[in-house]
Amino acid sequence: MADLTKILLDESEMPTSWYNIVPDLPSPPPPALHPGTREPAGPDDFAPLFPMALIMQEVSQDSYIEIPEEVQEVYKLWRPSPLFRARRLEKALDTPARIYYKYEGVSPAGSHKPNTSVPQAYYNKMEGVSKLTTETGAGQWGTALAFACALFDMECEVWQVRASYDAKPYRKAMIETFGATIHPSPSEVTEYGRKLLADDPNNPGSLGIAISEAVEMAAPHPEIRYALGSVLNHVLMHQTIIGEEALKQLAKVDDTPDVIIGCTGGGSNFAGLTFPFLREKMAGKMNPTIRAVEPAACPSLTKGVYAYDFGDTAGMTPLMKMHTLGHDFIPDEIHAGGLRYHGMSPLISHIYELGLIEAESIHQTECFDAGVQFARNEGIVPAPEPTHALAGTVREALAAKEAGEERVILTALCGHGHLDMAAYDRYFSGDMIDYDYPEEKVRDALTRLPQDL
Repeated sequence: MADLTKILLDESEMPTSWYNIVPDLPSPPPPALHPGTREPAGPDDFAPLFPMALIMQEVSQDSYIEIPEEVQEVYKLWRPSPLFRARRLEKALDTPARIYYKYEGVSPAGSHKPNTSVPQAYYNKMEGVSKLTTETGAGQWGTALAFACALFDMECEVWQVRASYDAKPYRKAMIETFGATIHPSPSEVTEYGRKLLADDPNNPGSLGIAISEAVEMAAPHPEIRYALGSVLNHVLMHQTIIGEEALKQLAKVDDTPDVIIGCTGGGSNFAGLTFPFLREKMAGKMNPTIRAVEPAACPSLTKGVYAYDFGDTAGMTPLMKMHTLGHDFIPDEIHAGGLRYHGMSPLISHIYELGLIEAESIHQTECFDAGVQFARNEGIVPAPEPTHALAGTVREALAAKEAGEERVILTALCGHGHLDMAAYDRYFSGDMIDYDYPEEKVRDALTRLPQDL
């Protein structure tokens, strides 16, 4: 078993429950607040956007939530996903570290996102919802929700950040193949989009803007609901099947991680990999360092303000306490479109404040350096988002080499980059620019936060 390159689980070994980390934390995360009253938001405040089953998962104090059989059957299209030992990358780095990566690009959408899009579509369908709206950055989430809605015979309408929409025409085609409608954001479809375009016809968009448009379309209509691909507790919980499988797979080769590294934008991929291991760490069963890696151009954890802020740009969503760069922040057009979000998941932000995880930011050229090195040794072209985790992994592996220490490193390759080749083309042409988040913007963010909290 120790010589395995690909560590697999049988379908019968697939976890049948999602893990909810909230009851195990030393202190509870701060509550979401109603955007109007500034009082803690209750289930009824979320009802215009989400089905009650998901709202109950959002506030649940149960450590485990059973995965419905209908969802498990869909999961079996790609789950359990493989855990790989990156032996060729280890050799190329000449490191004594053992590197493992959990590969989520085997899903129909090509990323980890169907782990939550499928249950979200299922619970909405069970409550009579006929249509879901959503935002997407790089397009992975929009693709995943389009796929899930097709399975449950639901309509799906997607707003994609304009910078990514223009750069990735085949992502639009893939979303339409699954039957969804897609718009560039800001769009002429919504009142908020029209307002932004009137102010700036070349507005590149942001995830916060796209969320506002999707929420505007869903909130007034009882037969339409909104689906979010990251950030919220129930979304992160659905992703924990990644880490639960990885625990079983590492046990098969009798290995325990010393360092776990994941990329972070809104936080779902990172939480999905790390939360089950953090449970084991808090229980004293292992002691890995857990590290989030984010873009230097959009570093909400490492440079953002920990404060209550809106999840969207227009200020229609509940206020959440999170690390934020300001809800109206429009990041530079970095190529990791899925990480271009102004705020970090409130739950991950809280865990970071508790000191249970670390964070670092890395420039995109270093990330693409790592992505290309990974592709040339492991044979998978990674999406731009997980190249951040790979860059952190390379740093850690080289640190192990310098120290002459064996270390076990676990990371997540949350999606392939087959529809992101325009970004690689920019990298190879030398046109890729490294952006930094200016310190003065941190101070400016404080003035743009809700001032009555």
